[in-house]
Amino acid sequence: MVKFILSRLTIGILVLISVILLISSIIYLAPVDPTRLTFGQRSDTATIEAKKRELGLDKSLSDQLVLYLSDISPIYLGKKNDRFVEHEYLDASIIHLKKPYLRSSYQTGREVSVIMSQAIPKTMILALTAFLIAAFFGILFGIIAAIKKDGWIDNLILTITTLGISVPSYVAAVFLALMFGYVWRNFTGLNVQGSIFELNDIGDHVVVWKNLILPAIALGIRPIAIVTQLTRSAMLDVLHQNYITTAKAKGLAFIRVIMKHALRNTMNPVVTSLTGWLASLLAGAYFVEKVFNFKGVGEITINALVNYDIPVILASVLFICTVFIVINIITDLAYLLIDPKLR
Repeated sequence: MVKFILSRLTIGILVLISVILLISSIIYLAPVDPTRLTFGQRSDTATIEAKKRELGLDKSLSDQLVLYLSDISPIYLGKKNDRFVEHEYLDASIIHLKKPYLRSSYQTGREVSVIMSQAIPKTMILALTAFLIAAFFGILFGIIAAIKKDGWIDNLILTITTLGISVPSYVAAVFLALMFGYVWRNFTGLNVQGSIFELNDIGDHVVVWKNLILPAIALGIRPIAIVTQLTRSAMLDVLHQNYITTAKAKGLAFIRVIMKHALRNTMNPVVTSLTGWLASLLAGAYFVEKVFNFKGVGEITINALVNYDIPVILASVLFICTVFIVINIITDLAYLLIDPKLR
């Protein structure tokens, strides 16, 4: 098990480095001058060049990539540097451990780590809520559709899920915000826009749970539909197996047959779908957050793309890539726990 985890971690780190190098190369080679966006079009050439030297944008692509990897690496090689080094590990002039340095925003000058630390919890809460909604209702509707195969309930669920798969999350977000947050606001009490953490009248941060409802539903519609159809298909295959017939013949309660024998043997493809969707929900939350002004990673990333704020863009890519890698490793471990044959 330890060897398995170490091999997955090694592969994950290599993937992370490869993605960062690829995305960084694309961003740095793009024909956009972030310093001119920072100062405006009327800035003089000397000011622009000085800012480029300060940000390291005057260096070659290879030098910029090496510097960025050095900044985000938890290991620092070389002489002690008070700006980056958090803890001395070995010899003071050779190896140090440090916190990954995500640099500062070109537009605001704030530390990117601070910006991300404020935005990530909001996106995580939104994505996890949408994930739990998708897991619960997707599996529930899939079981009901399989049990009521070819009935009107099955046909209704299939029709709704087909529609759910076809509708992009941002379209669903606009519809929900318009209807439930504006048209029917007197009945629902929900807001068109708002984050889960808001400032009250006296300037304190408060948790506004109702602002989570519409974004989570909008983000969860597609995974609910996909998990429903996947669970239905897998359940129909299992219900025709001999061991299910034997369990019924022994007189076991129908609910016990479904929950203990049928459902457990349908979970491998469902787990694959759900874990993949958890990572996708974090990435897919971008446009939903923008619609609802949720102020998470999605919104700050979109704003960074508009302003070509390179450190924020790369920090967002780093976050999403890390999430995908970690979730894939957890998925592999979940397979071992669910399926004895893999163990």
